[in-house]
Amino acid sequence: MTMAVAMWCRHKDDNIIGINNQLPWCIESDSKHFWDIVTNQNVVCGRKTYQSMPVQKRDLPQRIFVFSTDNQFEVSDTKKHLVLSSQKKLEDNLLEEEDIYIAGGAQIYELFMQGKEKFKPHIIVDCVYEGELLNIDESAVNITSVINEMQKKYRKITPDYCQDNVASAIWIRKGEFVEQSLLKRLVQILEQG
Repeated sequence: MTMAVAMWCRHKDDNIIGINNQLPWCIESDSKHFWDIVTNQNVVCGRKTYQSMPVQKRDLPQRIFVFSTDNQFEVSDTKKHLVLSSQKKLEDNLLEEEDIYIAGGAQIYELFMQGKEKFKPHIIVDCVYEGELLNIDESAVNITSVINEMQKKYRKITPDYCQDNVASAIWIRKGEFVEQSLLKRLVQILEQG
């Protein structure tokens, strides 16, 4: 069975995840957690999130599935990165037991939280930044609707792991089985700090 893991870092007071297609903070430990979690995994993201990834880091995931309505969009590694337009196409490109890690942006989080049951996150790594935002303006993107869904249908199972003004916790879908080895791996990454 495919296990889906969603992860994000959001601002505490307003659930902002980006401004002008960039993270509105620069926290090395948060970036390290992200790359530690997705290394050798299948990552699902939108075009803007893909473009914001440092090119040298794009080799760390096993594969990257880039959701885009632009069928002309070109990826940097055509063997490991694939442009998709739907969850059906994702399903066609995954083996039954392959897990996915949903890495944003906002439209991708909404799609997976509300889309096919098979791809709704079983686990959420919810990271909450409590510091100041850089250059906030009208282009700010928030995930408040996703957070509301998480608070209704998921339960927090870990304490907050705090580092550099970021409190990270793991939530699981209520009433769902979660692969324990996967959960243990995520907890270990957060505990290592």
